[in-house]
Amino acid sequence: MQMCIMNSNNYFNAFILVFVAGLFWSFGAVTVRYMVDAHSYVFQYLFYRGFAISTILIIYLYLREGKNFYKNFLRIGFSTVLGGIFLATAFTGFIFSITMTSAAVTLFMLASMPFIAAIVGYIVLGETLRRSTLIAMTIAFIGICIMIYNDSISGSALGAIIGFISATGFALYSVTIRWKPETPKFTTVVLAGLFCSLFSFCILGFSLDPFSNMPTVNSYLSLLHGLIVASGLILYTLGSKHLPSAELTLLSLMECVGGVVWVWLPIFGINEVPSLNVIIGGVIITLAVLFHGYGASKKREEVIN
Repeated sequence: MQMCIMNSNNYFNAFILVFVAGLFWSFGAVTVRYMVDAHSYVFQYLFYRGFAISTILIIYLYLREGKNFYKNFLRIGFSTVLGGIFLATAFTGFIFSITMTSAAVTLFMLASMPFIAAIVGYIVLGETLRRSTLIAMTIAFIGICIMIYNDSISGSALGAIIGFISATGFALYSVTIRWKPETPKFTTVVLAGLFCSLFSFCILGFSLDPFSNMPTVNSYLSLLHGLIVASGLILYTLGSKHLPSAELTLLSLMECVGGVVWVWLPIFGINEVPSLNVIIGGVIITLAVLFHGYGASKKREEVIN
């Protein structure tokens, strides 16, 4: 019984960690809004952000494990490299997608993450999908559809495809960090940041010249965004030990809701007033996640009792 209580507590604590991770990531929308001519510095932004993510994760590993932190990198396996590639694809694909098509289309594609993770998680890991999770996923998907209803669906088909690739990348990353329990998970994030920076530097022609024209404020904001993403990924990775892949990606949808709220609040000075559809859709997504959290809480109470 004591072991059951421990496992149930871990499940609920993991839910909180991943929920907070989604909220962390939602502040990325505020960061990007403050950038000067952001669309002209996409690859410089990706380079700095990837570098910041890797650096912060290395610092975290050092603070957590001391001088022996480097041993994590000696145990890198196939799942680590694969997860790093998938996460870097998600990082890069999102920026490409949102600059090639409307934000509504990109958001719609990201809503497919829980379903992709559920299918791949079942095939690769044998993870079963609880009925309450499926209900919450469906409700959240409806919320996304309401958010983008009547919004612009213009843009290139390629942008939509890349948005789907980005969603698939993050879903597959979520599966890989649950694949090999003995493999260090945080090294996956370090590799993803390095892969993202390397790809961006390659696109920029392996030259430092494009960085010289980038406004200083953009550089700082890119590093800040890296801190936000890295902090969320630390929480997300910690929570991944006790949550199935589909539930991980479901909770990450809080990034969409939080991003809308933060750019709306006057305290940040952006004052982007969302439409009624966006508000209703955001409330529905939040209710779906809370419904899932309530189910997790009830599960814990049942086990304890």
